This record gives sequence, C-alpha cells and structure tokens, in this order.
Amino acid sequence: MSKAVVGIDFGTLSGRAVVVSVADGKILASAEHSYPHGVIDRELEGQQLPPDWALQVPADYLEVLGKAVPQAVADSGVSPGDVVGLAVDFTSCTVFPTDSSYAPLCEKPEFARRPHAYVKLWKHHASQQQGKVVNKVLAELAPETLARYGGEVSADWQLAKALALFEEDREVWDAASHFVEAGDWIIQRLTGELAASMSLAGYKGNFVDGSHPPAEVLEAMAPGFSRLLELLPQPVAKPGDRVGSLTAEAAALTGLPEGIAVAAANIDAHATVPAANACEPGQLTLIMGTSTCHMMTSESFGEVPGIGGIVPDGIVKGLWGYEAGQAGVGDIFGWFVDTCVPPAYVEAAAAKGIGVHEYLTELAAAQQVGEHGLLALDWHSGNRSILDDTELTGLMLGLTLTTTPEDQYRALLEATAFGTRVIIEAFREAGVEVGDLVVAGGLVKNPLLMQIYADVTNLPLAICPSVASGAHGSAIYAAVAAGEYADVREAAPAMAHREAAPETVFAPIPENVAAYDDLYREYRRLHDHFGTGGNDVMHRLKARRREILVAKSAG
Repeated sequence: MSKAVVGIDFGTLSGRAVVVSVADGKILASAEHSYPHGVIDRELEGQQLPPDWALQVPADYLEVLGKAVPQAVADSGVSPGDVVGLAVDFTSCTVFPTDSSYAPLCEKPEFARRPHAYVKLWKHHASQQQGKVVNKVLAELAPETLARYGGEVSADWQLAKALALFEEDREVWDAASHFVEAGDWIIQRLTGELAASMSLAGYKGNFVDGSHPPAEVLEAMAPGFSRLLELLPQPVAKPGDRVGSLTAEAAALTGLPEGIAVAAANIDAHATVPAANACEPGQLTLIMGTSTCHMMTSESFGEVPGIGGIVPDGIVKGLWGYEAGQAGVGDIFGWFVDTCVPPAYVEAAAAKGIGVHEYLTELAAAQQVGEHGLLALDWHSGNRSILDDTELTGLMLGLTLTTTPEDQYRALLEATAFGTRVIIEAFREAGVEVGDLVVAGGLVKNPLLMQIYADVTNLPLAICPSVASGAHGSAIYAAVAAGEYADVREAAPAMAHREAAPETVFAPIPENVAAYDDLYREYRRLHDHFGTGGNDVMHRLKARRREILVAKSAG
C-alpha cells in the first residue's frame, strides 16, 4: 500500500479527520465527531453567561483524536503502518489557561464554574473593552506592530482575551502556568512538546519579527500583565515544520504508529490554501462558510487596512501570508431563511422537494442586476476587514411594500460579494496584486452566489471541490513534515484538488460587471458613512441592547 497522511480539522462544532494518499492527494476516507458540549454561550454549570461569550471544553477535542481518527483510518482501508505523518488545523484565536502539565484549568474542581478557566472560542466577543486598551497602547508604544495588522488588533485575539482574564479573574490568572492556543495544545497532547505555531502566534498572538510585544508595552496595558510573556509558548514553528513525533500515549488514542511525524499546528482557513493549490503569489483563496476568510501569499509586504495579519512564513515558507476576512456570510443567509421567510415559501420549497435556500436562489437567479431595488450592508456579525469593528450591524436599504423574500435574499448575497470587493481593492491599493480567485467551503454549491462574486469582482473564479479542505490542507502539510515533499509549494500541485472544468469556473459577464460597478459605488458610500464615523448609530443601538441584556443577566 502507498503511503498516507492524516489531516485533522478542528472546527466550531466538530472535528474532522481525513486519510489522504501522499502520492496524489486523494482523500481515502473521512470521519467527523461532534463536540459533546458544543459551544457554551448561554449557561455554564447552571449560571447564565453574559452576552458575547463563547466557550468550549478542551476534552471535546481529545474525543476527536480518539474517535474520528481511528474511524477514518479504518474506513480508508489503509494499514496504520502506512501512515507517515499527522497535522492539525484549528479555529483561532481559541485560547485557554493550563497548569504546568498543560492540564486545562477548567478541569480542576475549584475552577469548574469559572468561565475564564474555559476555552475562549474564536467567536468569543466579550473582550471589546480590553481590545480598546490593547489598541490604544500599541498605537502609542508599538505602532510597527499595528502595521502588520492593518492598523488595529482585533478584540477577539490573544492579547485582549488574556487581558480580560487578568482583569476579571485574577485567581484563575495566578493559577495558570500556560496560556495556549487550542491548536498548539493539541500538538502538545500528540507529541509531549509544546511548540507554538507561526500561523497561530503570528496572526492571533501579535508575534512580530521573532517576539511578542515587550514587557513595557504589556505593563502599559495593565500593571502586572507582562507575566503573559511567561505563559506564552516558545519556540515558534513554521507551517510544514516537523515539531515532534507521535507519543506512545497518543498512538494508543489515535490508533496510529508511534513515532510518525507531527507537523506544526495551523489555522483552519490557512490550511485550505494548499488544498486549493493556491500557494503562489497573487492567488486569493476565499474560504466561504458561516464567515469568509481571504487568504493570499505575496513576495512583497503592503500595509492593508483591517487585515487579519501579514506574517512572513505564515502560510507558505518564503512568502508573506495575508489574512483578511468577513465576519458574516453564510450565517447571514441562514439567519434570513430562519427568521424572515414566510411559511408559504417554506411550503413551496417542500412541494418542489428542495430546500428553502435553493428555492430562494432559483427565484433570485431570474432577476436582472438591480431589479430588486435594494442595497444591503453585510455586517450582521460585525465587520472584520477592512474596518475591524465588531460593533457594526446589518442594514437593508430600499425596502418597499412590494419587496419579496427573494429580493432581500439576493441583496444579501450581493452584499457579501461587495464586501469581498472592498478587501480586494484594499490589497491593490497597498500594492499587493490579486489576479486569481479560488473558492472553497460549503457555499461553492450555490452557482448564483459564485457568479455574483465573479461579476462583482470582475475576476474569474475557480472552485476547490474538496468537502474537507481544511483537513485536506493539513494532510498536505503533514506530508511535508514527514519528508515526502521538500515544501508545500511542491506538495500542493501533487496533492491538491482544484477544479478547472468549464462548469466549475465562473467567468465575469460583462453586462453584469458594469451594472454591479454602479451598485458597488452606492455600497461603498454606505460602507464609509456607517463604518468610518459618518453616523455611529449602529454602535449606539448595540450599546443600548448590551446594557439591557447585561442588566437582565445580572437580575
């Protein structure tokens, strides 16, 4: 049997393991395991959580290793002895405190009811005030750091989450020996060694040019906060680096051979880049699901506003890795279907034997560009790039008594495409050229959405068909770590799956491009007015809502 590798994608609600052929990248089998505790965002151990909290239980991740990996190997028909490497990717920033042996503090009885002892998931948005402090101090004392992150560090990232822990639960903070990304922690469980990932540290931990922000900068955020430097792992490993070997304990858990190569952890979106065979400069990979991540490599550095990070060796060794993103995409469409569609549409979809999304897409596809008379802002989950403001909210302009659900649905599809165009223009204005779009993720199944993106951006769009692109990409990094390929730029063309058939390449339609150019100019006016201080009503409304909800939770 030919050699194989295992890639594991730890998502928001589940983990997926794939077994992949080293020779040609074929996915031989896949298995998924849902986290028993899911996302804890309402109640923890009988106590109500405040708004914007999102926690997880780290033991759930270990279940993925013990259940999904053996199942995938068994289903693949591959002998475990033919597996030569393993790699993981993880949502990020997903962080938590541990003791000196890397045992999560939430597992200790004395901290079982303490929210700050648990994993703070990437979608944990409760550290906004700390984020303001972080950005104020960095702007004053470390502006060169901010330049790598588009001028602002997200309140959802490591510094703000750590500062919230320091300020809000000093007992848990004092008990912590490590403050780790979940991806790095999984690698420690697999190898016995903690090796921070350049992907995780560079993009979410503000690790710039070989170091985190110095002690004096952290002390300016809060006296005593510089202890964070003692809690963060070192050294930093690059994507595709072999960071260790599978221990006997981990081998028993996963059913894989002891001693096989284990690669540095990666961020889930970043791992998709090699799976889409989009490692070369100028290729923009869109990973479209509940949100969208925009990943790209370049030989040059350019300051892009609202960027999620510009990290050398962050995705591919030898190249600058750029991460941008939209906080809400598929979840906006899902929200609309769940809350705004009348029963008659649900019944009509059922009568045709299709889902509501598909039914609305059919109706919307019959429209000409601009026929619905609507324009929307895609900020239902805030804005990630280029404004980096989680307090922004959605907007629909142009509603009349004749507006239909399909009108609104199409306007929301278009709004997310306009949001991507804003990001592309920001790249270009910074001197980082975008010439090739590749789309991965669950939303590639909507042909209308794909065509809209091609028309709005005026760029051809190719599909990455892998149903497990993150795990598949991790498997490619595993093959590099195992020494089967020299680097990921050599491995990706051999192991990736990117469709080039006519039916999976969407070319811009000239008349639609022209019409969308006009609509985009209107979108950009709304974007700048509500997003850059013209009217802060969205912030004020959200603040009022938060005050009411906090009061209710306290009562």
